[in-house]
Amino acid sequence: MSEWYKEWFNTPEYLDVYRHRDDEDAVKLADLIFDVAKPKIGSAVLDMACGAGRHSIIFAKRGMHVTAFDLSDNLLKVAKESSDELNLQIEFLHADLRTFEVPNKFDLVLNLFTSFGYFETDEENFRVFKKAYNHLDEGGVFVFDYFNATYLKNNLVDESVETFNNTNLFQKRSITDGRVEKKIIIQKNGSSQEFTESVKMYDYSILITSLQKVGFKIMKTCGDFFGNKFDELTSSRVIIFVAK
Repeated sequence: MSEWYKEWFNTPEYLDVYRHRDDEDAVKLADLIFDVAKPKIGSAVLDMACGAGRHSIIFAKRGMHVTAFDLSDNLLKVAKESSDELNLQIEFLHADLRTFEVPNKFDLVLNLFTSFGYFETDEENFRVFKKAYNHLDEGGVFVFDYFNATYLKNNLVDESVETFNNTNLFQKRSITDGRVEKKIIIQKNGSSQEFTESVKMYDYSILITSLQKVGFKIMKTCGDFFGNKFDELTSSRVIIFVAK
């Protein structure tokens, strides 16, 4: 299986495709995290796979000391530019989820917007949980935000077409060998580009068991950014709060 994420997340087109994931969504999730995890002003926060920095910026604006990393140079550049415009002191690092390592510990660790399941093996994917645990201070909280695999299986939209800014976007989705596969075709100015996504689907029970195996204690699970109770059949997301 190709390392699709290295190419796709490093393109300008990625942010166009996911433009609907706006700051409003990020604020809702941040509000939920503050309500459940209750981080104190000045807490050290680690944002794993921070992307364009939406969540990192919100936490920094609310008085947190934020360290954030991502594998995409392009997304890090966008995140750094946004942070600098607001005069925020966020430490952005280029790193892989599987190998990230810094000596300091954090009060709050985040893995948001389905930044999980990209890798080929379970060992690689669940190494993310171990990394989160190892970088969390005693009594700290890890927040994991991922799609609800059961809901996705039952509600998968096979195809979608969008037009915006003189761009045609075609997305074709399928489930193959326990992974949700997406083919993305972008047509603009007479040219066509094709990208792929492939994310391993893990049921809620497997996620909980894997988190507990690492050593985490389950605090709460929500089914959306508003904090509603998680229901495996009807919740579109699974947002798990765990403590060390």
